[in-house]
Amino acid sequence: MKLAILDRDGVINHDRDDYVRSAEQWRPIDGSIEAIARLYRAGYTVVVATNQSGLARGYFDLDDLEAMHAKLTELVEAQGAQLAAIFYCPHGPEDHCKCRKPLPGLIDAIEAEFNTSAQSAVLVGDSLRDLQAGLAKDCRLILVQTGKGQQTLAQLEHHPGSYPEYTLEGHGVEVFANLNSAVGAVV
Repeated sequence: MKLAILDRDGVINHDRDDYVRSAEQWRPIDGSIEAIARLYRAGYTVVVATNQSGLARGYFDLDDLEAMHAKLTELVEAQGAQLAAIFYCPHGPEDHCKCRKPLPGLIDAIEAEFNTSAQSAVLVGDSLRDLQAGLAKDCRLILVQTGKGQQTLAQLEHHPGSYPEYTLEGHGVEVFANLNSAVGAVV
């Protein structure tokens, strides 16, 4: 199985410092929906893995989150493609759960759901925690410069090997402008 694991906010849709709180605020980044469709047509099982601490913080509720995901799913289906699943962590950082990235719990759940290994799966994220979760599962790490991607790239460039939280040096993180260009290199 060819597996692609995508972060949501900042990779597929525009991120907000005050959290994306509704389907109305959820806006796809130009080309991201088409990129998902290209992955699907190339035979990838496309899965979203996203931290959604806004639930724990009370910024939105489960109905709001489901409406955002319904909008994403409908846009992908309108391109003749489909997402295999959307996995999310509803916890806040203080909950110390195993599913919140940078821990690999969401990827563990994806492996269990699809009875496969995520080793060498394509993992696309815009934050260090996305990459760290993928690193723990030996994924192909792709950083996009949308969302928090430029800040993440600056962290990696300015702190190579200096701090444990930035230890991705030597793991071949590929960097692309956005999901669309990343998918162009994958398929």
